[in-house]
Amino acid sequence: MTPEELGKAIAAALKAAVDDGTFSIEGELPEVRVERPRSREHGDWATNVAMQLAKRAGMKPRDFADLLAVRLREISGVDSVEVAGPGFLNIRLSAGAAGELARTILTKGADYGRSDSAAGHTVNLEYVSANPTGPIHIGGARWAAVGDSLARILAFSGSDVVREYYFNDHGNQIDHFSASLLARAHGRPVPDDGYGGQYIEDIANTVIAQAIEAGDPDPRSLPDDEAQEVFRARGVDLMFGEIQDSLHEFRSDFDVYFHEQSLHESGAVDRAIERLREQGALVEKDDALWLRSTDYGDDKDRVIIKSNGEKAYFAADIAYYLDKRERGADQCVYMLGADHHGYIGRMYAMARAFGDESGTGKNMEILIGQLVNLVRGGTAVRMSKRAGTVVTMEDLVDAVGVDAARYSLVRASVDTTLELDLDLVASHSNENPVYYVQYAHARTCAVSRNATEHKVAREDGFKPELLEAADSELLGSLARFPDIAAQSATLREPHRVARYLEELAGSYHTWYAKARVTPRADEEVTDLHRTRLWLNDATRQVLVNGLGLLGVSAPERM
Repeated sequence: MTPEELGKAIAAALKAAVDDGTFSIEGELPEVRVERPRSREHGDWATNVAMQLAKRAGMKPRDFADLLAVRLREISGVDSVEVAGPGFLNIRLSAGAAGELARTILTKGADYGRSDSAAGHTVNLEYVSANPTGPIHIGGARWAAVGDSLARILAFSGSDVVREYYFNDHGNQIDHFSASLLARAHGRPVPDDGYGGQYIEDIANTVIAQAIEAGDPDPRSLPDDEAQEVFRARGVDLMFGEIQDSLHEFRSDFDVYFHEQSLHESGAVDRAIERLREQGALVEKDDALWLRSTDYGDDKDRVIIKSNGEKAYFAADIAYYLDKRERGADQCVYMLGADHHGYIGRMYAMARAFGDESGTGKNMEILIGQLVNLVRGGTAVRMSKRAGTVVTMEDLVDAVGVDAARYSLVRASVDTTLELDLDLVASHSNENPVYYVQYAHARTCAVSRNATEHKVAREDGFKPELLEAADSELLGSLARFPDIAAQSATLREPHRVARYLEELAGSYHTWYAKARVTPRADEEVTDLHRTRLWLNDATRQVLVNGLGLLGVSAPERM
């Protein structure tokens, strides 16, 4: 019996009690949820539904719980029900009912834990969105890991997810980038506001080679203003391609790569401004055009068109949000770096000006991620051979591999600064969380192979009523996966999946030390061995499902 099945059974018993007059409750009954008690001595599952409904029924919670407990004891598979504290109901399942979970998991396979609760809901998830002026730095790598994992988790909960990358290829940073390429092509120092690092020289040399190969003039032979345009056009495309390749190797692919420049070229910015004008959300003052964002919760009004006639950067943000909504996004989730915290107020105000709702779970939602600090041998890692002064995503992958990099960047809440010990993350020890989880999966595979050698086969028998206390502990861990996946989607917190996997790995390693899947040398194969193989293989499936949500592989041997 899964927690969801138990919850539905409790809800059915509750409705029957209302229908026959045991309880008098007006209005709709709530969805019944069950959770694991803090202490397993209290039972397998607990619910606080009696405390939720007692006041509506005009009863004391414990009295309500006592009456409901009588009904719950009649549910098939429920071994005992006890009332505790102010009105908690602690439920213990029979071994057979609890053990059926293993069959459920293996029947559902890759779909175990999947939900359709968000079906028909489209989420546009934007993350990374680094300027096309250099390799992705370590902060961007954190968003690549977290954003891609969140996309997988949202899709697992039924949402239609559009993974989107926004290229800021319009404005001063592109001028500085192309000027840096021009300077390095001529062997000159880059401008003070330019970009350094070996990658600038590499791209400049590639631009020159491409131009010559295409039969075009060597950019170095052109006047600086013409040459800079060549470096701008070819250099941005080259950097764009490198970023896409790096993300792909990091298992973070996107459905849409959106160019800021297209907003200006298509007239989308002007159309968005006109839409806000129609909404009465704009005001002209000081020879400039302003969004009256204080009317929508911001701390001050924001300039849209400057007094010199130039459009402010915020104008493109407005057009981009409107474009996402017009493309069918019910919800636009932005994953931004710590330096964008000040953007939240103006962005939420802008969404409200369009008539939308902003904030957690609304049409617009903004997540802010904190910095990543790398440490090796107790010393901060600060330099990159290629980028010059920043650590890149490629540096991290080269140091520890994609699996360890992704897992380590995801397992901490993004609203906290992450200090990553490269020595630990690269190690093959149980102190390394990703190794610990992957090793649990590899061990389940080894147990399955060993079972085959000993002729222990699942199809020969499944008797969950034979399972014992050690098996029940592992089953309890397996049962939590659907709730963890759902919570991770609702709260936008992929790290919950990682922490759950570590707990499941710990439960499995403990179970492995106590329970045997294969007989000893002088023993016959029994139904208990076969049933435990079901449990072993169910654990393998849940580990695969969970690691898949994080974009991390599940090796069969380590």
